[in-house]
Amino acid sequence: MIIAAFDIGGTALKMGTMTSTGELLEKGKQPIRDSDGEQILQAMLAWIAAHPECEGVAISAPGYVNPHTGYIEMGGAIRRFDNFAIKTWLEQRTRLPVAIENDANCVLLAERWQGKAANISDFLVLTIGTGIGGAIFCNDRLVHGASFRAGEFGYMQTQRRAARNVRRYSMNENCTLRVLRQRYAEHFGKTLEEVTGEEIFDRYDRGDATCHRLVAEFFNGLGTGLYNLVNVFDPQTILIGGGIVERPGFLTLLREHLAWFGIADYIDTVSHGKRRRANWRRLPFQSAIPVADGRSLIRKRTCLDLKKVFCGAARLRRISWKVVGRRAARARALPT
Repeated sequence: MIIAAFDIGGTALKMGTMTSTGELLEKGKQPIRDSDGEQILQAMLAWIAAHPECEGVAISAPGYVNPHTGYIEMGGAIRRFDNFAIKTWLEQRTRLPVAIENDANCVLLAERWQGKAANISDFLVLTIGTGIGGAIFCNDRLVHGASFRAGEFGYMQTQRRAARNVRRYSMNENCTLRVLRQRYAEHFGKTLEEVTGEEIFDRYDRGDATCHRLVAEFFNGLGTGLYNLVNVFDPQTILIGGGIVERPGFLTLLREHLAWFGIADYIDTVSHGKRRRANWRRLPFQSAIPVADGRSLIRKRTCLDLKKVFCGAARLRRISWKVVGRRAARARALPT
């Protein structure tokens, strides 16, 4: 069976066709202007129309997603998707079964199916990007929570200062690349748009004292959050995702900071997920603390675009493929 898979983001829509075993047959990408939800919907319809062999649709989406009803309560940066029944909307227009799941949960399910968490019963995923996302796998089950908001690790408090606005001292406000860039820009009198992660880490590698302080604050805040998660959930491992993990030496440096917390051995990076625009491979990385055995702590694996989408919509796999095939054939035979 062939599935149309979509990875919805605020700046780009990734799309592809995949088999029921997760083999990627074809992929595409379309830039999205200003997180335009209508543009995303029309691009999805166009892709499905161009691939009539598809017998189902799998979607990875940001925000608060009910995977049972396909209703999105809050669509992240895509305001068009707030309070939107996207599953019903697509099924009415394509006559195909649609499965949808939160994007961080998709990463987790991909790792559980064909990644580093295969055969692991208790683990977490934490994603680092514009904000901090997360997903929970406990006792061999994905945890959604009462309102499908489980895994919002970014709202966890990581500093002890009292504040009227509790979000000010959350991981979202202290442990993201955007915040790191903002602090760098404020110190050097630049705008946020003028600053890239490459610039910060390049100066870090060259021994810039300010960048060492900013990067240390970033990792210390991240370490505090991870320490809390380890003690609350008692996971076998925590997998870190996001563009920054592609930077050579990221995992080594993170584990060096986590050694103080005593949790360095819990942490690894995801093997599936989205590549970001930053090309960390171009940047040499000088570790601040030598690794004892001299071996690289980074396990490089191929990043498979859209694999996480199909895995995240694994509920489609619970439907008999023969039943789905017959249902799709009957739907296409209906008069338009």
